Amino acid sequence: MSLLAFDRVSGARGQWVLFADLSFDLGAGGALLVQGPNGVGKSTLVRIAAGLLPPTEGDVTRGGAVALLGEAAALDPQVPLARALGFWAGLDGARDGVAAALASMGIGTLAEVPVRMLSTGQRRRAAIARVIASGAPIWLLDEPANGLDAASLERLEAAIAARRADGGAVLVASHVPVALPGAVMVTL
Repeated sequence: MSLLAFDRVSGARGQWVLFADLSFDLGAGGALLVQGPNGVGKSTLVRIAAGLLPPTEGDVTRGGAVALLGEAAALDPQVPLARALGFWAGLDGARDGVAAALASMGIGTLAEVPVRMLSTGQRRRAAIARVIASGAPIWLLDEPANGLDAASLERLEAAIAARRADGGAVLVASHVPVALPGAVMVTL
């Protein structure tokens, strides 16, 4: 079963075509790695995959719920981390996954720390934990390695591998290498 598919999709920013005629089909356990320098359309592709932007041409099919990791953590800076993640997990109907998601990113000890007190790397790991806690079968990760040290990158790669092993699909857009064994590669 297809979880995420592009059929001859084109994307643009204003009048500038960033990519054209892109097709792929991610089933259970599938991964797509979109690479390229800044400004070539990686984030536009992710936003189209998420349904936040319409493609200029072609069709996008999603076969399940989507969890999006963008530039912003989307976490309330005034509340403790576990509560901020719990808000989103509750919307996703997956509140039980918060503690495991925090642990998987090595930030379980920060559960009671207000989000505003987290370092850049901790905030990025918290944003990744938000995606993990969602339980969504489709993960869309835009530059997920930004702000991560080597150990945190390994945790991210392990979380991606676990999502794929559970039958999910992952799209990663990155100019930094992220290990995705067997992934389809797209270079913009």
